[in-house]
Amino acid sequence: MPAALALVSAVFVIGFEQMVQSKYGATGIIGLLLLTVGVKAKSPAFSSAGAVLLALMLTGPAL
Repeated sequence: MPAALALVSAVFVIGFEQMVQSKYGATGIIGLLLLTVGVKAKSPAFSSAGAVLLALMLTGPAL
């Protein structure tokens, strides 16, 4: 069962990354990467930078 869960999780992550890249381009992938690295490394600076970058990508046209 854990192997199946790992496979489903990997497929979900790859699909989500592809969706972000197709909608927001390379900047969205960099923001997602910074957020992921920051959470895994427990670094508030990286996770905050990634979250801010993703937020700016989402609200960019509205500003």
